[in-house]
Amino acid sequence: MASKDGSSFRLYATPVTVLAHLLAIAIITLVLVWAIHFRDGLAFKSNNKQKIFNIHPVLMVIGFILVGGEAIMAYKTIPSKRKAPKLVHLILNLIALLVGIVGIYAVFKFHNELGIPDMYTLHSWFGMITICLFGLQWLLAFFSFFFPGATMSSRGRLIPWHWFLGMVIFLMAISTAEMGLVEKFTILRLQHGPEALIVNFTGLLLLLFAVSVSLSVVLPRSS
Repeated sequence: MASKDGSSFRLYATPVTVLAHLLAIAIITLVLVWAIHFRDGLAFKSNNKQKIFNIHPVLMVIGFILVGGEAIMAYKTIPSKRKAPKLVHLILNLIALLVGIVGIYAVFKFHNELGIPDMYTLHSWFGMITICLFGLQWLLAFFSFFFPGATMSSRGRLIPWHWFLGMVIFLMAISTAEMGLVEKFTILRLQHGPEALIVNFTGLLLLLFAVSVSLSVVLPRSS
């Protein structure tokens, strides 16, 4: 994890990346337990409208945030300097985008069937801004780095901005999820008990996942 060089220590990305993967598994477990065990499950069509809503947090957390985080770490997860990490990064981000769109559709469907207004909370504003920026970022990256592809000099100038904006959007997604958890916690009037703990620990692990992904990106590979 750390190597000693004189009086200084160097932390490498590999153990942090592994930690991020483990956190992702833990978050998936918590979200599924919450949606299926405590909130009656998932369905696009049901007389129990809560099942329609449940699709939203499951897809946004697991499909959008976690898959998006794995896409960010692809260059550290895949031990290759060739095109494989780049292609995995592109595909995982596309999956995250498409799943995120379905997740947003689910909550709009839930609101429509219950006559609830759309886009009136800070959570919804952040969420829509985040998914739109994510889509624009993906399109720009595809046309710049894949097809038709920018010149090498242009790519060199774009890469730092692509990295920076990608991390900003990822952290915006984390912030949006945290706001959504607090919002749902309040609506359900949770105070104590197993469900409250599930929601709170999900929020805590999402924060740790964000920190781990960020460190994985900035730290060097193991020597």
